[in-house]
Amino acid sequence: MISYIFILPKVVLRLTTAAIQHIYVLVYLSCLLVLLPLRLVHSTVYWSIEGILFKWLIGVLASYGWAADYTVVESGEDVSKLQDDEAVVMANHQSTGDVLTLMMCLQNKGPVLKEVMWLMDKILILAPTFGPVSFVHGDFFIQQGKQYRESQIKSLREHLLTTYWQRFRKWVILFPEGGFLRKRRAASQRFAKKHDLPVLEHVTLPRSGAMTTILQTLRSSKPMQNGPKSAFVSRKGLKWVIDVTIGYPGYPEVRPMNVQTWISGYRKPCCTAVHYRYFPITDVPEDPDELLQWMYQRFVEKEELLNQFYSTGEFPTPVANCKASIEPRKLELPAWWFLMINIAYFILMYLLILLYNTLSRLFLS
Repeated sequence: MISYIFILPKVVLRLTTAAIQHIYVLVYLSCLLVLLPLRLVHSTVYWSIEGILFKWLIGVLASYGWAADYTVVESGEDVSKLQDDEAVVMANHQSTGDVLTLMMCLQNKGPVLKEVMWLMDKILILAPTFGPVSFVHGDFFIQQGKQYRESQIKSLREHLLTTYWQRFRKWVILFPEGGFLRKRRAASQRFAKKHDLPVLEHVTLPRSGAMTTILQTLRSSKPMQNGPKSAFVSRKGLKWVIDVTIGYPGYPEVRPMNVQTWISGYRKPCCTAVHYRYFPITDVPEDPDELLQWMYQRFVEKEELLNQFYSTGEFPTPVANCKASIEPRKLELPAWWFLMINIAYFILMYLLILLYNTLSRLFLS
């Protein structure tokens, strides 16, 4: 009881701060609206600015975990050297904390967070802040259900051919399991037993529809126009598939991190483990059936990684048959970075207010 008394003021302060910082979403949207003519003239510059504002907003979300000492330890292969290449990222999915963890991890991966496209459940478009921002940024919202599968695959392909290309995205992030582990595990295990596939406990068998569409659409390079007055630029096409495995200490006795915990900070400081592997796109099968089997194998390997993590508290290192392994390292994000983001948004808010007042005097005088 006493511990709750000490925690309550901190939670109230954090929630109040989060509520105030919701105004950053309005600043983000207002800046893009003001700059809309630039999109018609030179879309490269426009979407570059949008990417910076988007990264700063994600930095605000990451700062809540940083302030509560919810740290991340990275291990496996060094993916930071892939930051300038196009890649597909597939991760296991246990809770909403997975998204926040990846947001924190991408903060120090160069330009990646500015140029990323997320695939997420359509229900998230209704999220008060993240939904509108993701919609404007160009993320893709998936409608779950067998009856929507074909139409969603078609919509995803069209989205990639337009939004991904035209907004100069480089990384696509998806969760191929199609839902949280706790919701999908029983059905996945029944399916595995019925079709003589591995029965998994810490992950579920992945679905390949979105992955197949992404690879078929983005494998090859494609010329892209930067706007009505710009020259064509050449895209290099996908080069890598990045396999991310996320582990939460104490699972299953301790629930994985979720967005409520991340924002409120009521849980004690903890450390989430993130393990990376990557594969050249030339090693990934093009045939849909072969790709599905390839994905099954990757998730069997995830199961083995998580078995060791939950037994020993850490992922295996170095990675077998890998020349680019990194020793487990704590993700360090400097306080000045989060301070700079808040200062930048306050400056933008001040400039927008000045612009509004100037236009009001001009048109109402």
